[in-house]
Amino acid sequence: MHPAVTVLLLSLLLGLQPITTDLYLPALPVITTGFGAPMAQVQLTLSALLLAFGVSQLLWGPLSDRFGRKPVLFIGLAAYVLAALGSALAPSMTALIVWRTVQGAAMGAAVMCARAIVRDLYEPVQGARAMSQALSGLGVIAFVSAPLGGLLTQAFNWRAALLVLAVFGAVCLGLIAWRFEETLRSKNPKALEPTTLLATWSQILRHPTFLAFSALSAASYGGLFTFLATSSFVFIKVLGLSSTQYGALMALNSLGYIAGTFLCRHWLVRLGVRRSLKWAGVLTLGGGTLMAVPSLLGVQSVWAIMPAQLLFIVGHGIHQPCGQSGAVGPFPHAAGAASAVNGCLMMLAAFAMGIWLGGHMNASVLPLTLGVWFWSALIALAAWTLVQWHGEPTVAVTRFCDVMQPLGQVDAGRTFTRDEMNQR
Repeated sequence: MHPAVTVLLLSLLLGLQPITTDLYLPALPVITTGFGAPMAQVQLTLSALLLAFGVSQLLWGPLSDRFGRKPVLFIGLAAYVLAALGSALAPSMTALIVWRTVQGAAMGAAVMCARAIVRDLYEPVQGARAMSQALSGLGVIAFVSAPLGGLLTQAFNWRAALLVLAVFGAVCLGLIAWRFEETLRSKNPKALEPTTLLATWSQILRHPTFLAFSALSAASYGGLFTFLATSSFVFIKVLGLSSTQYGALMALNSLGYIAGTFLCRHWLVRLGVRRSLKWAGVLTLGGGTLMAVPSLLGVQSVWAIMPAQLLFIVGHGIHQPCGQSGAVGPFPHAAGAASAVNGCLMMLAAFAMGIWLGGHMNASVLPLTLGVWFWSALIALAAWTLVQWHGEPTVAVTRFCDVMQPLGQVDAGRTFTRDEMNQR
């Protein structure tokens, strides 16, 4: 595939996640009123989607390693379109939760395959740059999603917003059928065998590089999810903004994310992965602290939240491409499984936070500000410790593993020290 086509397809596949959540956010207060549902049940439409999204990747990953990325994309995107239609036509809150759960599971196939495709085509350092390009495209989709969701909700109703998701999924499915070429070089016929699955997952979960970057990406997504899950209620119900004004703030948030992905590419060239993440940790913790302290002093306003959130989201635009590509980087021959486990860990963090938020949302900004502050501290801790200790293998080591592993000379996914490399 032409590099531009690859980036476009990756942006669309990764963009399924923000459009599925962000387009829906302005409608959450309306759905709460329309169905007469409690806050915890409405939050479940988001947290259940993300839990299914994370857990389903544990199946989609090995399936894509066994049969290839393209068949899994076909099945996942078709199911996504069906679930989007079911959500838009849901007659009750229970039905909406069920269809959103199915939609999350289907979305897992697209996003997992996108991350695996990056590892199929690129070595880890180049993969971080390619991922940042694709996530810039994701940022553009997120930029449009929340304002569009607000406009559709005000002009029509929340069902119109969910119908747009079916259209977007159908467009992705058509482009995959038209332009996507299989990227998996060699299928693993044993990928679905229970013993192979357990051995692969065990190897992945014991790898220090995977754990370091997964801790970073999971904490970073936990902070983003906290903002997404609480922001519509805080800005609309507590601070009195309209759905359209809220959509504009979410668009500004997306611009900050896009800026972070551009800064990521610039810093990767000049500073490398570890130093880039170290400085991104400063941005993240600074944003979380500046957001939390005024709220603890009783300040409740948009201006006390959004400037700090922009600092946080710029850091997120650096942590995510490096975290996702870094976690998958050590596993060129099990990229689907590694991507799946990494995605599952991110969504488990989000689901746990969603459950907590469902019981702690109140008529204040504190659940949002203190939640983001909590995750920003964990992000900085991971960036300043785990990533510095167990950062990505060098390109030379990766090339050595790629060449020698098929010949049976080294274990898949093993990282070598400089002394070990010199010996070999």
